[in-house]
Amino acid sequence: MTFAAGDEVLIVSCEDDPRAAGRTGRIVDEVPPGPLTQGRWTVNRVGFFIGPVLCHGHELRPTGR
Repeated sequence: MTFAAGDEVLIVSCEDDPRAAGRTGRIVDEVPPGPLTQGRWTVNRVGFFIGPVLCHGHELRPTGR
């Protein structure tokens, strides 16, 4: 799945940080992720005690906002 910077997403699951599952956040990446992040999207604004997380596209769902 492809996202754009600023898209709000629901984190269904997150291998990087399981605490992020069930929360919403915003996509940071302005281009599709590459080898540096192992194809994972950077999601920010997940929670006060959770920093940016890296999630695979299949772990994210667009919220439409």
